[in-house]
Amino acid sequence: MALPENNETVSTAEFTIEQLYQQQIHAMPPCERVARSAAMFQWTREQIARQIVAEQGPVDAEKLRWLTALRLYGNEPAVRELIERRLAQYVSG
Repeated sequence: MALPENNETVSTAEFTIEQLYQQQIHAMPPCERVARSAAMFQWTREQIARQIVAEQGPVDAEKLRWLTALRLYGNEPAVRELIERRLAQYVSG
């Protein structure tokens, strides 16, 4: 079997991998889907925090939480302003 070229879809039998994944997700009870989603979000926050520490060196835990929030939500101007205000208060006080 040759590897797909460009954007060809890889399929197994009649379903694509994405369809199989979606089928398995929809078969889960809602509480399991929420738990998996929360775990993925936690993993994402931890990865961002690791990146920040790698770039800036050791950072106080509270400041790290705000810097992580800034990376996650900083594209929204109102949220960015709130986080930056909080970081400024934390840094000065």
